[in-house]
Amino acid sequence: MMKFKFLLTSAALIAVAAPAGAAVTVLGSSNARMCYEAADTDAPPIRTSLEACDTALNGEAASTFDIVATHVNRGILRSRLGDLEGAMTDFDAALAIDPNQPEAYLNKGAALLRRENAADAAGLFTIALERNTTRPALAHYGRAIANETLGNVSAAYRDYTAASRLDPQWREPRLELTRFRVVSQ
Repeated sequence: MMKFKFLLTSAALIAVAAPAGAAVTVLGSSNARMCYEAADTDAPPIRTSLEACDTALNGEAASTFDIVATHVNRGILRSRLGDLEGAMTDFDAALAIDPNQPEAYLNKGAALLRRENAADAAGLFTIALERNTTRPALAHYGRAIANETLGNVSAAYRDYTAASRLDPQWREPRLELTRFRVVSQ
């Protein structure tokens, strides 16, 4: 059996870049929908986006699904605004209602990466994948960052490769792979 060793061409990570969020779709024309639309864009969040989320959670959200989705989406917005504690509170609230919500695990993992808690983040990305996240490339990418931070270079390589394969148009995983060199032993 041939063994492979994964070597990084760079000695250290330049920076730990947390992946972007994965919003949970809400239909209709409610404040929960406006919260979703704000979380699902790359545009910087604005105060009215958070207010729409708050209004939805203060009695407007019609279903349990909408409440869970709005917690996830507000968590994404809070994370983008740098309020990681608020984001974590929202992701935890979503998971308390629906422990099978994959995007809550995915986004909580991303927030933990930003808090430099790679070990817990890696586990959450795995759970998001097991629960069929709508953004598997993002989950693999986040787990790759976490694994590389933890020194699990071969696992990081596999996850960057999976992210690149799942989303061939996404540039970041391909760029990360250029830092690796695979040698047989």
